[in-house]
Amino acid sequence: MKIVARDIPPRAVWALEQAGVHPLLARLFAARGVQGKDELDDGLNRLLPPSGMLGTAQAARLLADAIALDKRLCIVADYDCDGATACAVAIRGLRLLGARQVSYIVPDRVVDGYGLTSTIAQRVKGSGADVLITVDNGIASMDGVATAKALGLQVLVTDHHLPATTLPDADVIVNPNQPGCTFESKSIAGVGVMFYVLLALRSELRQRGVFTVETQPKLDALLPLVALGTVADVVKLDANNRRLVAQGLKRVRALSLPAGLASLFVASGRVTQVATTFDFGFALGPRINAAGRLSDMTLGIECLLTDDAGRADELAKTLDGINRERREIEGDMREQAMQIAESLFDDGDEPPPAICVFDPDFHEGVVGIVASRIKDKLHRPSFVFAASAAPGKEHELKGSGRSIPGFHLRDALDLVAKRYPGVLLRFGGHAMAAGCTIAEEHFDDFEQGLNEVAQEWLDAATLTRRIDTDGPLAPEYRRIDLVDTLHHEVWGQGFAPPTFSEEVEVVSQRLVGEKHLALKLKHQGAPVDGIWFGRTEPLPARVKLAFRLDADEWNGVRRVRFLVEGAEI
Repeated sequence: MKIVARDIPPRAVWALEQAGVHPLLARLFAARGVQGKDELDDGLNRLLPPSGMLGTAQAARLLADAIALDKRLCIVADYDCDGATACAVAIRGLRLLGARQVSYIVPDRVVDGYGLTSTIAQRVKGSGADVLITVDNGIASMDGVATAKALGLQVLVTDHHLPATTLPDADVIVNPNQPGCTFESKSIAGVGVMFYVLLALRSELRQRGVFTVETQPKLDALLPLVALGTVADVVKLDANNRRLVAQGLKRVRALSLPAGLASLFVASGRVTQVATTFDFGFALGPRINAAGRLSDMTLGIECLLTDDAGRADELAKTLDGINRERREIEGDMREQAMQIAESLFDDGDEPPPAICVFDPDFHEGVVGIVASRIKDKLHRPSFVFAASAAPGKEHELKGSGRSIPGFHLRDALDLVAKRYPGVLLRFGGHAMAAGCTIAEEHFDDFEQGLNEVAQEWLDAATLTRRIDTDGPLAPEYRRIDLVDTLHHEVWGQGFAPPTFSEEVEVVSQRLVGEKHLALKLKHQGAPVDGIWFGRTEPLPARVKLAFRLDADEWNGVRRVRFLVEGAEI
């Protein structure tokens, strides 16, 4: 492992400090590309305008016409947290803006697979809907959109995934990644795209005289859901996404949030008044996702839609229970998958360029999480496959992959599909995460194809695990109030949480819970506690650590501790 200190542009630090930004934050922000205080302005008026996203004006007109004619609208959601929050935002937002008949359908991961299929289109038509709206899916649904159109449905696709060379023949497509769209925030989540459609719709309704600026509904009540979906989908937190998340967090901390989110905070043991992006990504998000992985995402969506506190508590407890079950299944699968992965190379040798693992007993709802764990441990693009549980599809394998920086997973799948025609039945995704379906008999072909691409694209530098850090921590910043200051900011994908690095003395170390290393350290001569979760091997007496600042509470007293992320040994 290599620990690398980020470049910290001194001019940007100086400019931020002169503008009144705390010196530590100025250094951290400058290292992440922020050059002036105006970039830190998270006001709603600083959001990119909806008019810049191709298709929003046409979508607004389609929806405004549908509302005027009292048409029945049906949302086709996705079964992850981004899809669930996008569905809840769509339904809540459309109702606020005057739609009286709004329903939703969420595909079953096992039975239906991903996205708008022809079968789902038929179910939408059978529900009596007039307009079909996809959220967080649809850009690759050629057959589903064609079926919906043939059945007489109007189709609005809202998505953020990368499109193929051909687009579906929908009435309107809103996706910042479609050709011709100049919207700057290409990494906006599916829930963010739907929020932008609602902003455009409200503007259209104002122009039609339905609302005035004074009487129009406030859509900012939807921002806690937008923030949750954005963080949970691990999209890059560019300036626009950070504003969306910051605005959502402000409302959560002020206790202005949907009942279901409030109940999820309680169920996960988190405190709304001091909510962080970490809570969204590691507490609430997984509980929503668990429903789509092991049960029915309807539970997650209903939790986000209900305004009844009692029902919200009931649903949040159910989701918490499902998440506990998910963790048990994941733990067993992870152990088994890791054994298979490590059997692909001899002790002392480097792992292959890419890792592909399959076992007939794996649960398809958890393959993505397990792929992520293998990727974290072996630092290789990793795919984990499970046998499809869909009736009549037992010969198919459903795979989910996670990647490392420098290896675009969806592009890699595209190249494998071209080189090995017929092997990939379906695929899609992003740079860092993707999914695919293959026939079981083609597993070896897929493994060979992915390894070929990885061999060509990955070099020694990319294959060396590295942690980018913010360099040494000045001793005056080892304070509990600064821990809270750092936690209050918006961190995440593409805007990494502050991680410091320097050589420390290891005074003592012991295992806790059989799998975590508890440390007593000396940092620049002062004692400080440390914890390295998931580490069992002892450390040398002096070692360069990468660590984050955290607070540990004991007997009502809060102390600074270091959360260790890695060591250069």
